[in-house]
Amino acid sequence: MARIIVVSNRVAVPSGDGGARAGGLEVALRSFLKRHRGLWFGWSGRVAQKNDVKTHTVEQAGVTYVTTDLSRVDHQEYYNGFANRMLWPILHYRLDLMEYFSRDLNGYLRVNEQFATQLRELIEPDDIIWVHDYHLLPLAKALRDRGVENRIGFFLHIPFPPPHILTALPKHERVILSLCHYDLVGFQTDGDADNFARYLADECRMPSRDPRTFIAGKRLVRIGAFPVGVETAELNRLARRTERSAFVREVRHSLSDRPMIIGVDRLDYSKGIGLRIQAFERFLADNPRWHSAVTYLQITPRSRSEIAGYADMERRIRESIGRVNGRYGEAAWTPIRYVNRPYSRSALAGLFRSSKVGLVTPLRDGMNLVAKEYVAAQDADDPGVLILSRFAGAAVECQAALLVNPYDPEAVGSTIAQALAMPIDERRGRHDELYRVLSENDIKFWGERFIEALTQPARPAVAWPDKLSA
Repeated sequence: MARIIVVSNRVAVPSGDGGARAGGLEVALRSFLKRHRGLWFGWSGRVAQKNDVKTHTVEQAGVTYVTTDLSRVDHQEYYNGFANRMLWPILHYRLDLMEYFSRDLNGYLRVNEQFATQLRELIEPDDIIWVHDYHLLPLAKALRDRGVENRIGFFLHIPFPPPHILTALPKHERVILSLCHYDLVGFQTDGDADNFARYLADECRMPSRDPRTFIAGKRLVRIGAFPVGVETAELNRLARRTERSAFVREVRHSLSDRPMIIGVDRLDYSKGIGLRIQAFERFLADNPRWHSAVTYLQITPRSRSEIAGYADMERRIRESIGRVNGRYGEAAWTPIRYVNRPYSRSALAGLFRSSKVGLVTPLRDGMNLVAKEYVAAQDADDPGVLILSRFAGAAVECQAALLVNPYDPEAVGSTIAQALAMPIDERRGRHDELYRVLSENDIKFWGERFIEALTQPARPAVAWPDKLSA
């Protein structure tokens, strides 16, 4: 069996401490690597002086983890700069937040070249290479330039916008067109996949064999949708166990038997937390009978605090929460509890199961695994209700949720009232449908589906003038 090499910006080397919550990428890839002996390569998370950049290797449970440090300049230009000040906003449809500097683009390309040089020394002839997310769009081109002819696949975990937005990226051809050096490019939804296909067809005039197979020089690049799932049954078992834990019992006791609404998002403008607070405020204004009768818990670990604007975002969110609590709160009741720390996967599973409503309203999201985790954690006999943004990738599968427009706080507020008052038969019916869909797309099938698609034989492409050397 061929070895699989996973490449991502950050490498989740197991710590054994069971500690803070893992991100969606980590959960997905760890689940896949449990069943495959392979190698995981990427950044260590360490920022070092240029003369102190090191490579680290750890072997655990049949998986080899190889990580490399970044210099301060590389971290600033590649990660803080181009990846998160340019690619992240544009891929989330936020042209107003783009910050382009040519030095950051150069740093982004330089780090991808460095990764390719280090990775080239680890690759064996039969290896299958699976690259992840927006930090590494040009990695396949850098590997091809170094003579790597292995099968290389790419998966984007965040949204992919239509061409008229994407082409606002300065020198977009140097970055986006480099995806054509992969054999398979995967996305969370069919809409994202179609947007990339339209970019190649309409903007690049690239010939195709079919709407999702394009001829790039002597190579075929195929496009597909591979929505990420969760470990449905395992999360349900975990939630049942954790529901009885001292931590969850303490939280429930502190609520004095009030129903709980829960939101879990890292601090980012794409999550729509500010508008969500406005929606909850509107809900309280329109539904005085719920005063002192429900509590909204928002768990928001800080992220990218070194990037300008994130600290200001947190300040605005805190001010909004303070306004709501000051206006509606009482001595024995705080309407919104706001926590800026991460919790373990097991603790969150117990909190999800104990919550009457899951409030997941990003302005734009590739998938949003929190929505799926909330559903998986529920008690089927007395399930909570998922309120989900129609702009989250998960909305494609989670049609039985209450789908909302996160830009309309009045409508979201009304939906909160609807969820809290929903009869148990309707709650059970909606949950049964959601749980069935999640089980059919459990994460245990995700990696296998992608690798199977990546490794299926492809007919040779007819040679086409090379546009990919830009």
